[in-house]
Amino acid sequence: MEGKKGHLYLIPCTLGDTPPLEVLPLLVKKAVEHIDHYIVEHEKSARHFIKNIVPRKSQPDLHFQHINKFTHDTEIPEMLTPCFEGFDVGVISDAGCPGIADPGALVVRQAHLQGIRVVPLVGPSSLLLAMMASGFNGQNFAFNGYLPIDKQERKTELKRLERLSSEQNQSQLFIETPYRNNQMLESLLQTLHPETQLCVACDITLPSEYIYTTTVALWKKRKVDLHKRPTLFILQK
Repeated sequence: MEGKKGHLYLIPCTLGDTPPLEVLPLLVKKAVEHIDHYIVEHEKSARHFIKNIVPRKSQPDLHFQHINKFTHDTEIPEMLTPCFEGFDVGVISDAGCPGIADPGALVVRQAHLQGIRVVPLVGPSSLLLAMMASGFNGQNFAFNGYLPIDKQERKTELKRLERLSSEQNQSQLFIETPYRNNQMLESLLQTLHPETQLCVACDITLPSEYIYTTTVALWKKRKVDLHKRPTLFILQK
């Protein structure tokens, strides 16, 4: 393997406790079978995923490096050292696709700078699945991450996103910390115009999946508990 760089594989995982091969292609399983070096957010959840998809894989032989929102840019290059030793490295997010709303993007950027081939594998992305199911404009949409926690700042931001959606015919996606989902929905219903369309996509790919799109006015007549459930919110004016 001397002189040949390993590749950086972006390995998608499940969005919850769904059996891996119900939502992941066989190619993901094959990649995990041969890769022993990983860059992950949390080692425990990564080991659980690897054990689920390849039960016979030797856990003691695995090597993990950790990346999260506190990781400094200067720490990233060393994470790719195994690639220069000829080993393939896998990036695994806590849920869904690495690099999408995920710190793994920092590793991907560094891999390009160092001439390491990046190999993205197919898997579930909650952002794209929610957009697919929303019925909104899939040719022009934006993901805004987390909105402000302060009520007044959040209201101002929601009004801005609603206006932007109307002016540019652009779907606006965002998320909230799961234990604040119900408060976010309440803010949406109090702030947005009654005719604005709102999609709530919750527990995507899980047995408890809930995806519904209607106007803000009609949402006010519905009851749903989103507490501690992974949820995406999308508005379209």
